[in-house]
Amino acid sequence: MLDKLEFIENKYDELSVKISDPSVMANQNEWRKLCKEHAELEVIVNKYREYKKILEDLEANKEMLAEESDKEMKEMIQEEIKSLEEAKKDKEEDLKIALLPKDPNDDKNVFIEIRAGAGGEEAALFASNLFRMYTRYAERHGWKAEFMSSNETDIGGFKEVVFMLKGHGAYSKMKFESGVHRVQRVPDTESSGRIHTSTATVAVLPEVDDVEIEIDPNDLRIDVFRASGNGGQCVNTTDSAVRITHIPTGMVVSCQDEKSQLKNKEKALKILKARLYEKAEQERNAAISADRKNQVGSGDRSERIRTYNYPQGRVTDHRIGVTVYKLDAFLDGEMDEIIDALVTAEQAEKMKNMGNE
Repeated sequence: MLDKLEFIENKYDELSVKISDPSVMANQNEWRKLCKEHAELEVIVNKYREYKKILEDLEANKEMLAEESDKEMKEMIQEEIKSLEEAKKDKEEDLKIALLPKDPNDDKNVFIEIRAGAGGEEAALFASNLFRMYTRYAERHGWKAEFMSSNETDIGGFKEVVFMLKGHGAYSKMKFESGVHRVQRVPDTESSGRIHTSTATVAVLPEVDDVEIEIDPNDLRIDVFRASGNGGQCVNTTDSAVRITHIPTGMVVSCQDEKSQLKNKEKALKILKARLYEKAEQERNAAISADRKNQVGSGDRSERIRTYNYPQGRVTDHRIGVTVYKLDAFLDGEMDEIIDALVTAEQAEKMKNMGNE
């Protein structure tokens, strides 16, 4: 580990020189790329330098202890050594986590698609609850939510809603939300007070750069049509809505949220690229042997990941067996307790896999 950290520190120092070089700065694309790499290494290098300082202090205190004859001073130095040993152990754990292989998508913005599952109108209302939960979570983290498209029901639910969360590290937190979410509650429409179980499916897709996935324009069929539903003056008066079909895969994306046909087309293309990227990633991951896959947050849309039980006021994440008894706060976007636990579980899984290599 120390050899690897020494190599990273040397590379960081080299990059520090490069990004200050006017000839490198002249090429803005290359300069930005180097700055991004420099910033990523800086986190590890700072931790490593703190670790080296602890080792230096530890060595200095041991030398002092060997030379000291005063009993009271010896006890003070021993306490300091004990404290530094604990700090050394904690910093080593931090460094192990910092050196774990990073998901290349972690820093990206995300598209989130929520679809009502089993449960009819109640499932659509639950999909609406999840939409609000994620947008509130985004607000708490200073991210921006951008509405993409939706299919609403008459009483305020969503058969389907697609939106984007823009913010640093959005994917690193939200990737754990892919899967089937289950709700247990008495619907407002239920007169006998029976508890119903409904579901909604969530898909989380990282935003894709143009260089990461190319689409042949000849593979697309683009249809325009008049928007329907809530949408202001342009609804049913202009052909602003756009439907894009990717002919080779049969994927269809519709967008009608914007009044501009061009903006709807841009949004639909972004979603299509994200879906095609996800499909390619799933095919790549399928080639990895089952024992090497990270099972926390695998992104399987058919996997039941969480239950929201209203009568008991609890939220249970089935992947890590964690239950919190603050349903209202959770649905208001206070999701960090479970998401942080999922991040920790993923890190533990990666460390285990590294140890088996």
